[in-house]
Amino acid sequence: MAAKPPYSHRDPMLKKRDDFEDILEERRNSSDLRYALKCYTPVVYKGVTPNAASLLKTTVLQSDQLHYVVDQLSKETGVAADVIQEEASAILEEMAHRQQLSTVRFFAFTLSKAFKALFRSIHVNEEGIQRLQQAIQEHPVVLLPSHRSYMDFLLMSYILYTYDLVLPVIAAGMDFMGMKFVGEMLRMSGAFFIRRSFGGDKLYWTVFSEYVKTMLRNGMAPVEFFLEGTRSRTSKSLTPKLGLLNIVMDPFFKGEVFDVSLVPVSISYERILEETLYARELLGVPKPKESTSGLFKARKVLSEDYGSIHVYFGQPVSVRSLAQGKVNRCHFNLMPRHIPRRPSDETQCFVNDSAYSLVRAQEENMVLKPWVLLASLLLQNQSQGLLLDELTEQAVWLRGLSREYGAFLNWPDHMAPSEVVSSSLSLHRDLVKISGGRVQLALGGQAGPRQPCSSPITEEELMNQAVVVLSCTSYRNQALHVFLRPALLASAIHIATSAKKEEVYNSFSFLRNMLSNEFILCPGATLQDFEEACYLLGKTGALQMSQQEMQVTDSGQKTVNFLTAMLDPFLQGYQVVCRYLCEEATEALTEKQFIPAIRTFIVRLILAGSLRYYELLSSDLQKNALAALLRLGAIRKIKVADNVTLKVNRLMVNSLEDTLGGKLPTQKAVAARL
Repeated sequence: MAAKPPYSHRDPMLKKRDDFEDILEERRNSSDLRYALKCYTPVVYKGVTPNAASLLKTTVLQSDQLHYVVDQLSKETGVAADVIQEEASAILEEMAHRQQLSTVRFFAFTLSKAFKALFRSIHVNEEGIQRLQQAIQEHPVVLLPSHRSYMDFLLMSYILYTYDLVLPVIAAGMDFMGMKFVGEMLRMSGAFFIRRSFGGDKLYWTVFSEYVKTMLRNGMAPVEFFLEGTRSRTSKSLTPKLGLLNIVMDPFFKGEVFDVSLVPVSISYERILEETLYARELLGVPKPKESTSGLFKARKVLSEDYGSIHVYFGQPVSVRSLAQGKVNRCHFNLMPRHIPRRPSDETQCFVNDSAYSLVRAQEENMVLKPWVLLASLLLQNQSQGLLLDELTEQAVWLRGLSREYGAFLNWPDHMAPSEVVSSSLSLHRDLVKISGGRVQLALGGQAGPRQPCSSPITEEELMNQAVVVLSCTSYRNQALHVFLRPALLASAIHIATSAKKEEVYNSFSFLRNMLSNEFILCPGATLQDFEEACYLLGKTGALQMSQQEMQVTDSGQKTVNFLTAMLDPFLQGYQVVCRYLCEEATEALTEKQFIPAIRTFIVRLILAGSLRYYELLSSDLQKNALAALLRLGAIRKIKVADNVTLKVNRLMVNSLEDTLGGKLPTQKAVAARL
């Protein structure tokens, strides 16, 4: 296995990044009312008239596919076809958007005021906007933004309105429709509302898919949805959901459109509005219901400073080019287009691979702020913190490493590093405290998880501290895609039975497979990821490789220690889940009981001083660990009455825990040599 760069674009010297423009700068110097009432005449796909959206419902209700499904359901249920057709009409009425320019202008004015109060700047890559403008005129366009905040879809429409681009039609959850006044306002600005899950409701699925496909076939407006399905509470990319991606590719597969352009969009926040809310959700505090009164109560956030936003519109991806040589479209001509059919294994595999590639494109164009590096360092030094000068020195070192690894880093080089660090600490002052020149996470009186000799803390204090830690991890997580593959390799070297390349690769493969619910790791790309990791560690002088062996260099020990420490909370989290299942779980443990039970177990261990990572309290990590164990066959789900019981293979779970902890016969010798 040659240590060559498998992705040339990972090298920042080989990939030119687009320049950014701050779109708030002009807003601060001119009238918001004039901006909202400006002449808005966007260029659309092949000259489609914007008011064509009024024909959308009629086209959907008269479609051959809907008529076919209505007839099939009528035969299956005995319900008259016209009754089912009425039901379809009601679903469409509930779902459909009703875009009105007056509402769009109202939002433009309101958002302009709000964004100027909340953010210092909103940076957009103009070249990306120009590429998008061109794509909209040539083919139906699908916008795929990352999803880290409620702000995302408002921000997208605001940017497109600013640049005189046709506004997208946005897939939104039903939660928003329940908000009085606001729900209808969103509908009139381009949102269409869909249920979180359809179950086996064929009629709902048909109305929904036909609605989306009609918009694409007619090119009425770009369709916008979130590949991850929901907001990421952790700032890690979530495993992509394939339902909507299947739908938007279908018109191309069936030859109804020549091509579809998929545009990944990366939205990076210097400070996330929902920071504390997300941390509490991960600790089991129920998510507040979306409501208009809640929105008005949240107005106090307007007095806070949330730093800057970077929005990067990626290269439009042609579905035609992606599918070339991978999908045989002849299969789609074997039966009439209007008859619904399940995607073939070939098609489903293609859609899945495409989804992972698109999420990786989002990740690679995420703009990382200095605080992301500072949070990473402070989390690895929770107990004592770091002296301010030491933190600055470490941050400069990490800045260099992240740039070597191809990170898209927004570090103001015209400022002294000490100024950059001080500015970042000031913006995130709720999460850090500086005392006696030492910087620590703001964990109250206790400077980290309890040591065995220190005074005990209460469970309430522990949870308050965990909110701070989980808030910080959400920023650290923004950089995980940069360090993930080298970190997997660094961890693999520690748990491998020897320094032989083959053994290290086996350990790498094990860890990658174990954590594939946790991170975006493209299916079937283990060797590619291993080669990339070898290249990056070799490039920075951390790893010395011969044909048969790999050794960490003396100068590379700092890099390897940092990388292993970055993954350690995840590995320990999975170990603790395994330990709980082997030692504490009863035969009657249900799926619903799992998260509360494991959380109680972890709280007990932290309070006892035998566990040091608050990150393990995250329900996201716990759910991912359970999903991994189910996928690997270490746990099986058994339906008992109305409950789903977890059947644990203790022998297998115990073996996985040992392997994650590096409990192997030669481990001590390997650790000593490294």
